[in-house]
Amino acid sequence: MSVALRRWGFYAAFVVIAVGSAFAYTSRQPVRAAGDAVEQIDVSARPITNFRIGSSETRFGPLEFLGGMEMTSPSRDFGGLSSFRFLKPGSDFIGVSDSGFWFFGSVARDADRKPTGFDNFRMQQMYDRAGKLSGNKWQVDAESLAVKDGVATVGFERDHRISQFRIQPDGMKPAFEDLDFLIPKRELRENRGFETVAHANPYGQHEGGLVVVSEKSLDKDGNIFAAIIEGPNKGIFTVKRNGEFDITDGAFLPNGDLLLLERSFSMATGVKMRLRRIYGESIAKGAIADGPVLFEADMLYQIDNMEGMDVWTREDGAQMVSLMSDDNHSLIQRNLYLEFVLHDEAEPQATRAP
Repeated sequence: MSVALRRWGFYAAFVVIAVGSAFAYTSRQPVRAAGDAVEQIDVSARPITNFRIGSSETRFGPLEFLGGMEMTSPSRDFGGLSSFRFLKPGSDFIGVSDSGFWFFGSVARDADRKPTGFDNFRMQQMYDRAGKLSGNKWQVDAESLAVKDGVATVGFERDHRISQFRIQPDGMKPAFEDLDFLIPKRELRENRGFETVAHANPYGQHEGGLVVVSEKSLDKDGNIFAAIIEGPNKGIFTVKRNGEFDITDGAFLPNGDLLLLERSFSMATGVKMRLRRIYGESIAKGAIADGPVLFEADMLYQIDNMEGMDVWTREDGAQMVSLMSDDNHSLIQRNLYLEFVLHDEAEPQATRAP
């Protein structure tokens, strides 16, 4: 039996087991004292050299696969990695988990600049809205993250909010502010809230403004609620839903376009992921933002529940895309880190009409 088919056999039970294990984890998660909040975590990495299983192919549309890894740890807290951002391009990072933890670390690399592991990985329990360390997933279900000027902006679902924290890797404190996310709270579905928080290009039309996009909170026309909540063009917009994919993260490219990571699951086809480029000029108050699919992968590829993404520029000028998966603290899922070069493929201007 092929590797892909064996993996599909595991995923036949994905919904029941993954959801069940996530809630089981929440109930047993300890609450640490504030003075003992940062935990050093040992993380082991198994290299992923071929993105498509059984194939040495490296080019997938505009994406070139550079390498990746599957991560494991003896720590019961490791996993559920929902979103991350680099603090130093391709090196130091900060992230959030949907089980209510911050995580920090650095990507280790070999002589060819391929990722080989995580160094100095730490985790810290998050404070809830009331400023208390919380093991209650409903209060600290962190799903998205943006960083700018020493501030981490986090999107939470279930208890929907956009909160801001000072970045202090040696000991994160409670949020200092909650932002108005503009979208009426009644429109946000319980487990389909803010999966993307991203700062726009500082030199583009939104002048570094803060954009939020929900996972699958739909308007009456079936489009996905989103908003520009800071910057000169504040207002609600929507993202056109394309097929049965839900949004799990997003980041702005240097040219002002928004790159979205999307995921789908069905018992018939298993897990899929794709990347979609949303044209920057289509992001505007009252507009329906849209753009082309760049790449789609199914279980013939080394993917899992892909939830985290960041884009960054390598020292040689290459535009990089890094992806991370959320294992839901499930035995049948994996924590993955994947890295790609995004090659520039010019489009005729006529195709970019919003």
